[in-house]
Amino acid sequence: MESLLFLFIAASVAGFIDTLAGGGGLITVPALILSGIPPHTALGTNKLQSSMGSGTATFMMFRKGRVCWNSAKHLMLAAFIGSLMGTVAVQYIDSNVLSFVIPAVLVLIAIYFLFAPQLNEANRSPKMSETLFRRLLVPAIGWYDGMFGPGTGSFFALAGVSLRGQGLIDATVIAKTLNFATNIASLTVFLIAGKVVWLAGLTMMVGQFLGALGGSLCLLRINPKYLRILVVAMCLAMLARYAFSAGWFAWPAH
Repeated sequence: MESLLFLFIAASVAGFIDTLAGGGGLITVPALILSGIPPHTALGTNKLQSSMGSGTATFMMFRKGRVCWNSAKHLMLAAFIGSLMGTVAVQYIDSNVLSFVIPAVLVLIAIYFLFAPQLNEANRSPKMSETLFRRLLVPAIGWYDGMFGPGTGSFFALAGVSLRGQGLIDATVIAKTLNFATNIASLTVFLIAGKVVWLAGLTMMVGQFLGALGGSLCLLRINPKYLRILVVAMCLAMLARYAFSAGWFAWPAH
């Protein structure tokens, strides 16, 4: 019961912060690992709860006409295929290896998230063709999402702005749809592999919804930079706690 409460709170905080500044996965994945859930199952359960947020956002984008299906479907398919391949690949990594790899990747993504360049709304000339973007970069980011996940939406948005010359809003809108495609592909594989804890995932879905609702209704104007620092601090604190509980820093017995 304590673990479920902890996961609910973590998901609520992640949903709130993710709505305002992004980076919610840097909170939910360490929380799942810290709760004692095995690495593969932690990744699968995280996909279950994160699919709700990305699915809701994608539905709203299409409903409001912010993105056209004909222009997004090929990119979504490329993202789906990349994520599918990445998720299949991660199934073959030994759990003991993954228990070290996941925290290491999370630390690197946390550092990137903290120091990532701030995107702006100005449109630029594309530096990469749409074909190369769809066939190479989108599947590559999708593959990363299938393997690990945190930061995927930011990577899609950054790629859209810096390489396709999109404005920040347009890039963010498209990133939501691509992130939903990668989440669904990854979740499908994890479900087939039986690597999802339903009770934990559903509990976190409720927390994500409430947190996102609170974030969208929040009237306070908080500097996103401060929220990024908070996300990174929480991520590193939970990873440090996990490292100590796993005995990584224990002195060898003589």
